[in-house]
Amino acid sequence: MCRAGRRLLVGLTILALGLAGCGWNAGANPFPIITPTMPGVTSTEKTMVVSVQITSIQPDRGFYKPGDQVHLLLTIQNVMEQPIGAKIVAEVSHLEQPVSRIEMPVKLVEGQQNIRLTLNPPADAPRGYGVDLNLLAGDGGLLASAHTAFDVLERWTQMPRYGFLTDFAPGRNDEDETMAGLIRYHINALQFYDWMYRHDQFFTPEEPYRDPLGRTLSLATVERLIAAAHRHGIAAMPYTAVYASSLDFFHQHPDYAMLGADGKPLFFGDNFLVYMDARPDSAWTRHLLAQFDEILNRTDFDGIHLDQYGDPKVAYDRNGSAYDLAPVLAEFINATHALVASHRSDGATVFNAVDNWPIESVAPSNEDIVYIEVWPPYTWWDSLSQLIIQGQKLGGGKAVVLAAYIDPSLERNVRLMDAIVFASGGGHIELGEKDGLLADAYFPRYGKMSIQLAEVVRRYYDFAVRYEDALGPHTRDATGEYSRNMEMHGAPSDAGLVKDKVMVIARESQEQTAVNLINLLGVDNPEWKAPLAQDPRPLDATTVRISGVQRAVKAVRVASPDESDPSLQPLAFHQAGETVEFQLPGLKYWSMILIEWGN
Repeated sequence: MCRAGRRLLVGLTILALGLAGCGWNAGANPFPIITPTMPGVTSTEKTMVVSVQITSIQPDRGFYKPGDQVHLLLTIQNVMEQPIGAKIVAEVSHLEQPVSRIEMPVKLVEGQQNIRLTLNPPADAPRGYGVDLNLLAGDGGLLASAHTAFDVLERWTQMPRYGFLTDFAPGRNDEDETMAGLIRYHINALQFYDWMYRHDQFFTPEEPYRDPLGRTLSLATVERLIAAAHRHGIAAMPYTAVYASSLDFFHQHPDYAMLGADGKPLFFGDNFLVYMDARPDSAWTRHLLAQFDEILNRTDFDGIHLDQYGDPKVAYDRNGSAYDLAPVLAEFINATHALVASHRSDGATVFNAVDNWPIESVAPSNEDIVYIEVWPPYTWWDSLSQLIIQGQKLGGGKAVVLAAYIDPSLERNVRLMDAIVFASGGGHIELGEKDGLLADAYFPRYGKMSIQLAEVVRRYYDFAVRYEDALGPHTRDATGEYSRNMEMHGAPSDAGLVKDKVMVIARESQEQTAVNLINLLGVDNPEWKAPLAQDPRPLDATTVRISGVQRAVKAVRVASPDESDPSLQPLAFHQAGETVEFQLPGLKYWSMILIEWGN
């Protein structure tokens, strides 16, 4: 990954369960409740409980295909004098609609307990679900609660949550632990970054081998990581570059090179790589597509990830005539897509539009998602939303993923960035390895999230999955209309004013409109990389008025990943003519107002 060139420079041992899972049938609603057979906690027993904490709750896969069972993995940590009887109550919902309620008896004992709940969700796809779980004492008193989400997709590209791997050292053996950590965030695809021997030759008889920057890598490690990703419902995508070759390859094939205006080959870096001519039917294109064919024959990778360097945008043939690289790249994407489709019925082709170039050519191509690496001039908070909206439009509704790098020490910036990206219906490639967060275009230079930031990011990913049917790429952008017509008492709001305001991002479908409020109050710098010294100024309860409403409002609800309970809460509202008014209970970083329309 690069801008104008690449920058060179728990563990879930859940099967030993204390109790079997309890499922629900998608054919009936409401669903039958399983009656607990274990005695509850008496008032005497409650004095024996020092603490009960749900330390983890998550699905066992990055996403589920229609017909898959969903396993929710629950870890409870108890401090108590003796075992007691209790009950798990889990409620599954789609937006505001209850889907299932499960009651399950459990015996709490000292120490850690791992429990698995098994669900059989409806086959509708794409569809996101929320899970709200309470652990109750025998008398109904609340001991602990937790929340998670999961989704059902036909393919990961419908709602991509793209992550990364960079460590392919020989002897690495933590692949299942790594994947288990990533599914905490519902990661459903991974870019295997710089896994190959060379940019022009992906495989070598050597094992292990050294990459162009001297890192020692192992194909056996790569293969184990691919297999582990698949066990956890995560697609594996191999990094490749469209026109990069080593000096050795160039010296063997000098006629393959891309030429500049002076008729000389173009080099990247300090004689690190050479640009190759990627026009259709060129010798280089035939060579690289043959290499892709070998990748798909020799490994279980799920497609091809294509990189470019953002520059040059024009090249020259041997007669000195200029040609535009934008259509060349689009044709290369199409050729790669055809090759992937011949090997994998559900394979994917992803291309990096560096600096959002050449988005007009590549977004309508046969790439499966629109992937944009964000660099100047796209430096403002609202640039993130605008890139996603543009990519969705040019791509005909394809999902958009941004590669926007930010150091994890800038925790407030990370939080606001994810809020804007997710509220806009986009994805963000940022998470990988073990609590790693991309801080640099050269992925091995990733940073580590703090425990506090990791928990916030987990809640935000939960929220994006839970409400993907209100926010996701299959909804429409309606930001302009709602930013013009919305007023908030005591706080200026706008989609395009990007400092000391409340940013409005609206997503719409036939049944509902999600009006997202992103808090930039007190944020005095419009640039997303400018360090924030303090949280946005919180907004207390305030009146919100939306004018120009053409339909009858059936209900208004609010939810936020900043609250301990992310479920939708009803709001009283008043509609008079084309105006709707309601009271927003407050705003920290991100709140979503969901307006349900009447007939």
